[in-house]
Amino acid sequence: MGKTRFGIFMPPWNSPPTQNITTSLQRNMETIQWIDALGYDEAWVGEHHSAGSEIIADPMVFLAHVGALTKTIKLGTGIVPLPYHNPYHVADRMILMDHLLRGRFMAGFGPGGLPSDASMFGLDPRQLRPALDHDLGVLMKLLTSLDPVSAKTERYELNNAFCQVAPYSDPVFDVCVAATRSEAGPRIAGKHGLGLLSTGVISPKEGMPAPPLHWDVYAEEAVKHGHVPDPSRWRLVVNVHVAETREQAVADMRHGFDAFCEYTQKTIAMPSITAVGDTFEERIAWMNETGIGVIGTPDDAVAFLKRLAARAGDFGCFLMLAHDWANREATLRHYELFARHVIPHFQPTRERLLIAEERSRATHAADLIKNAAAINAWLPPGEQLPAN
Repeated sequence: MGKTRFGIFMPPWNSPPTQNITTSLQRNMETIQWIDALGYDEAWVGEHHSAGSEIIADPMVFLAHVGALTKTIKLGTGIVPLPYHNPYHVADRMILMDHLLRGRFMAGFGPGGLPSDASMFGLDPRQLRPALDHDLGVLMKLLTSLDPVSAKTERYELNNAFCQVAPYSDPVFDVCVAATRSEAGPRIAGKHGLGLLSTGVISPKEGMPAPPLHWDVYAEEAVKHGHVPDPSRWRLVVNVHVAETREQAVADMRHGFDAFCEYTQKTIAMPSITAVGDTFEERIAWMNETGIGVIGTPDDAVAFLKRLAARAGDFGCFLMLAHDWANREATLRHYELFARHVIPHFQPTRERLLIAEERSRATHAADLIKNAAAINAWLPPGEQLPAN
C-alpha cells in the first residue's frame, strides 16, 4: 500500500474562552512540537477574529514561531480567509514564510467560517465565495507569474503588482482550498488546479455526508479547466480521540467535550459542524453512533479510518481535528497512541514487518537447530545448548 500522511487541523478550539490565552497558545505550540517528535507529517492552523475560542488571528505569525521549534513537520495555514485580505499582502508574506521554513510551508484558503468575523469587516457572507474564487486567481498569478497583476474590486486595488521574490519551493508551495458541505470549495479548488482540504463532517456510513461528493465535484471542475486531479493533494479532516480502553476514552472526554459541543451549538453559526445532543451521553452517541468520528481505542480508530478510506477512495492525508476535549495529559497520550498503533496500519512498512516476522517463524525450528549446533561447536561438552 502507499503511504498515507497524517497530521492535525487546529482551528484551534481553545474553549471555554475563560482560559488563560497565553497558556492556551503555548499549549497549541507544544502540541505541534509533540506531534513533530512523533513523526506526524502536517499541522494546519486557522485564522479567526471573533467568538472567543479560536484565538489565532494570524496563522503565519504563529507558524513562523512554531517553525523554529520543530524539525520536519510541514506547517500550513488552515485556513486564511482570503476575502478578508489584500491578495498581494498574503502572497508576499507566504513567499517569505516559504523561505523561512525552507519548503515546509503550505497554504490553505477559504471564504471565512465565522459570520461574526465577516460582519466586522463589512462583508456579507454571500460575497465571500465569489470573492474567494476571484482572489485566488489574482493570488496564484502573483505567486507563479512574472507578469505584473492589476485588479480592482470593492475591497482592494492592485496596479501592476509584482512579487519581487520567488517562492523557495519550486515552482510554488502546496496551495489548498477548504471545503465543508457545499460544492463551492471543491469547485474553486478544481478550477484553479489547487489541493482540496475537506474539513466538514464526513462519515464512512451510508446515508451520512460523504467525502466522494467533494472529490467528484473537484475532479470534474479540474478537468474542465485543464488541470489533472491529484489525489495526494486531497486531505480529509476527521474526529478522533483514543485511549487504552473505550471506557477511558469516554471518561477523558468529560474534561471539555461539552464545552466544544456548546460552542458549535450556541456561539458559532456554522451548521456544517453543529454538534447534536443536550447531554454528554447524547453528544458522545452523536460522535460514535453516526460514524462522523470515533472515541475509543486505537483499534476502533483503525477500523473507522479504514471504512472511511474505503468510501473515499484514493486520497493523500488524514488530519485529526485538534481540540481540548480531553485534559492535557490525555491529549498528549492520544497523539502518542495514535502514532504508535494507528498510523502503522496505513504505512507500507507494516506489511514488510509482518512478512519479515512470518518468514522468520517459518524457519524458526530449523534455524534454532543450526544456531545451537554452531554455538555448541565452540562450547565445552558440559555446557552444550539444547537443540530445540
